[in-house]
Amino acid sequence: MSEEKIGVYVCHCGHNIAGTVNVEEVSEWAGHLPNVAVAKNYKFMCSSLGQEMVEEDIKQEGLTRVVVAACSPHMHEPTFRGACQRAGLNPYLFEMANIREHASWVHQDDKEAATEKAKAIISGAVRRAEELEPLEPFRAPINETTLVVGGGIAGINAALEIANSGHKVILVEREPSIGGHMAQFDKTFPTLDCAACILTPKMFDVGNNPNIELLTYSEVEQVDGFVGNFTVRIRKRARMIDTGLCTGCGDCWERCPAKVIDFVYESGLGYRTAVYRPFPQAVPKYPVIDTESCIYYKNGRCKACEKFCPTGAIKFDQQDEVVVANVGNIVLATGYDLFDARRIPAYGYGRLANVFTSMEFERMTNASGPTNGKVLLRDGVTQPESVAIIHCVGSRDKNTNIYCSATCCMAALKFAHLVKEKTHAQVYNFYIDMRTAFKDYELFYNRLLEEGTHFIRGRAAEVTDAARQPGEEGKLIVQAEDTLIGKQRRVPVDMVILMVAMEPRADASEVAHRFGIGCSDAGFFTERHPKLDPVATMNEGIFIAGTCQGPKDIPASVAQGEATAARVLSLIGKGEVQVEPVRARIDEDRCSGCRICNNLCPYGAIDFIAEKGVSRVNPAQCKGCGTCVAACPSQVITGQHYTYDSIMAQIEGLLYDQRTPDEHVRVLEMEPA
Repeated sequence: MSEEKIGVYVCHCGHNIAGTVNVEEVSEWAGHLPNVAVAKNYKFMCSSLGQEMVEEDIKQEGLTRVVVAACSPHMHEPTFRGACQRAGLNPYLFEMANIREHASWVHQDDKEAATEKAKAIISGAVRRAEELEPLEPFRAPINETTLVVGGGIAGINAALEIANSGHKVILVEREPSIGGHMAQFDKTFPTLDCAACILTPKMFDVGNNPNIELLTYSEVEQVDGFVGNFTVRIRKRARMIDTGLCTGCGDCWERCPAKVIDFVYESGLGYRTAVYRPFPQAVPKYPVIDTESCIYYKNGRCKACEKFCPTGAIKFDQQDEVVVANVGNIVLATGYDLFDARRIPAYGYGRLANVFTSMEFERMTNASGPTNGKVLLRDGVTQPESVAIIHCVGSRDKNTNIYCSATCCMAALKFAHLVKEKTHAQVYNFYIDMRTAFKDYELFYNRLLEEGTHFIRGRAAEVTDAARQPGEEGKLIVQAEDTLIGKQRRVPVDMVILMVAMEPRADASEVAHRFGIGCSDAGFFTERHPKLDPVATMNEGIFIAGTCQGPKDIPASVAQGEATAARVLSLIGKGEVQVEPVRARIDEDRCSGCRICNNLCPYGAIDFIAEKGVSRVNPAQCKGCGTCVAACPSQVITGQHYTYDSIMAQIEGLLYDQRTPDEHVRVLEMEPA
């Protein structure tokens, strides 16, 4: 290889790096490395002045490679690639050395060790830079159709924003109707306006927008391709209803004799029939037949719905339909699950009749709910005279979920108000910390104080029905520590409401794998950057919105839904997309056809060419993850930009001989001690 001229730039990153690493010493040391023509340090390399410094040196010094030692490449690799490109240097001849997360932040108690480690990282980056080759990204047209997965409030807003801009949207929802959890709510905090009044018009708009193809009772089974050109396979589950004939009149479910508990929409408090529409405002208006509870599917009899259907829309032999669609971008808004309160047996849910979950209470207070909006005990008749609301059930707990579910405090305040509004009961809120952080939330908290709600600071230890003192007979007793007065308290009540946590959907990891994105330790989908890019993912063209990304309230979910729409529309407006050229490549002359790579590729990007007996990478589907490169027993697969030679060179550079700081000595050339 001809001699290169490499520029090394070490960033102070304010005090993030310079507070631990001796930046001046590192940059001076880097100037003595082979092929390094320029070595400088600057307070903020990502600033316009820092980028201009790189550009000027490329032009004036004739640099052929650039190394910036700063933060994570996830943050600023595109920034410095752009600087190189503006100066006429191929952007893939740039290498970033992460000395913030990998040195400064993990060695804050040992500045000498942090400085030496920074040198090692830079040494490896310089050696790797020598092996880099220029690459050219390829461009592909963007399909203007967008797939939105999930029909809750976030998905609805994303779909409407894109569709109202004149572009087609395919909205997929696994339930028979869109609406999500918000469709179950009665009031929304802090304004106490009707959830249905806000949501139903948007649901109607989705169902009647000519640019939205609504596929409910459907799921995405497979995703292939890349940004601008995804191919998705969608399974439309058989409703056993011909939606072309159905008018939604309701004769079928009114005549159906099979009654089952509704665990989905009514949270187990109400019933539905085997043929049902989830709720009165459902979109679309068509019912579905639950084949597991339908009498006909059990014993071949009944067919009452078919007999009374005036349009002949009942189709017992209807089969699932598979739809294959091409889309340019994907928005995931798959929502959340609720924590199972049975996992904390001390609170008695499922054992003590009058312990309710927050969603059960939501349905109870809803005017269209199982009790017509009345707050009643399990007997369906008696109103409570006292109610305890326990916060953080399944949240902020190392035994369940360590994170805060963000909405529980405000929902608990809403419930306290509704109890006061609908009954004469005393209300006790057991809380760890009151978190009312957003617009008008604190005002709502003060309103509840004025209404006479009792607030007890301390995690409730248990809920029991064992009476020990006079006045506790027939009551539920909440045992808790009151940290404000430093005493244990036993509070007898008639009803207990458990504010259960938001959790990732049960199949979140499976869905993440299907779409080629990641999950956090908690299980929520991982964003590209938690602060600067909270709706994008590491898979270009796939965005996330709402509670699938983490716990949040309705306004935040709406904002994220609309943010994803803005990102999608910006890509559509470009007309074409630049696709990263970092891909795997197979030397077919040396491929043995063992097919190990075919089975391991997480993106299904490797095809087996039977007539040649070799494997071949489809560059359109390959994400450059390197799984196949590492797995190939014959080492005939090369990862572009991450070749075997470049990785080995980086390893050699990382293991530089610290005894000779002014001379770069390759480990493989060192003489035995």
